[in-house]
Amino acid sequence: MKPPISRRIARINQPQTLHHDAIRLGRAAIMPGLWAQHDPFLALMNDCFKPGAFGPHPHRGFETVTYVIDGQLAHQDSRGGSGVLNPGDVQWMTAGRGVVHNEIPVHDSGVHVLQLWLNLPAGDKLADFRYQDLRADQVPAFAQDGVRVKVFAGESHGVAGAAQTFSPVLFLEISLAAGSRFVQPLQADANGFIYVLHGEGRFGAESARGVKDDTLWLEHLPEVSEIHIQAESDMKILLLAGQPLREPVKAYGPFVMNTRQQLAEAVADYQSGLFGEIIVI
Repeated sequence: MKPPISRRIARINQPQTLHHDAIRLGRAAIMPGLWAQHDPFLALMNDCFKPGAFGPHPHRGFETVTYVIDGQLAHQDSRGGSGVLNPGDVQWMTAGRGVVHNEIPVHDSGVHVLQLWLNLPAGDKLADFRYQDLRADQVPAFAQDGVRVKVFAGESHGVAGAAQTFSPVLFLEISLAAGSRFVQPLQADANGFIYVLHGEGRFGAESARGVKDDTLWLEHLPEVSEIHIQAESDMKILLLAGQPLREPVKAYGPFVMNTRQQLAEAVADYQSGLFGEIIVI
């Protein structure tokens, strides 16, 4: 039996600044708009912000996956949910048919997060609203030879992740000591990327170099494969992969649907109060 193909790194980019003022630095690690290329991932924001940067805002038709890098983030929604996220926590929020959501740093010094927008299949775009708060100290994890892996979603080396997903998604936090190596199997046809939280390393079949804040896109392969990772210094990365949905994407601000008619319905439903409302915290 032939060993799995080792994937190469297809392209590397640093975040692009989209917003910069006294209370927010918002940088796009994955730019929205390249729907087919990034499918099922819609966008990834690297956001540092203080109280006042955001107010209550609606979502429909996709999921937000928020990873806290530093600080504490309070949240509240129009469906009665609230809570506080700490460093290393992930909140997997299914907006589904619609919600109004608010996120505010607990401290005046602000918070630093990554927020991924993950598309929902057409048949699940109006799913029920759902939170999955995945606490850093409770997520399934394993260690091997200088490497520690937290499995937020999907499976790695026999360890299943905590999150329930609407389509196959892998989400790993991988911490590597300098000089250590790790190999992750990938499903056939999966589209994926690595985000470097800190440190430097070599990635893929051709040992492409990645540094802090790099987004490294894996080449897309139709067959089962694997990605090779080696740390040049102590390094922490996020590895995500998902099965492309191959469905039309129509987006308007915080609404992501399949047709313009569905977008018009989303706006009308929000304006008529069907998403509910919240009291600002």
